[in-house]
Amino acid sequence: MNGTDGQPAPSASHGNLARWLLIAVLCAMLAAAGVLGYLGWTSTDTSVPASGYVALVLGVVFSLVVGVGLMALVFYSSRKGYDEPVVLIEEPDSDPDDGQDRPR
Repeated sequence: MNGTDGQPAPSASHGNLARWLLIAVLCAMLAAAGVLGYLGWTSTDTSVPASGYVALVLGVVFSLVVGVGLMALVFYSSRKGYDEPVVLIEEPDSDPDDGQDRPR
């Protein structure tokens, strides 16, 4: 079957092959990252001092607090309608204080 520009239409198997190839490449990258992480973790004999573990825990806690706080602000602003598009509110033609129409 031909496409609109005279070229043959891509088959469904071509898209399927590309999808599986992408999944395979991503899995290979994940495996390589795991192997490099393991080698880096086990290749040294140095020990981490207690202050290093304290700094690690404080960094993780601080990151979690910032992430939770930002997500709370996103949900709050969405719930209160701050994320809605701007709507122009036109002024009324008459001033409620004097009861007369404004000059134009």
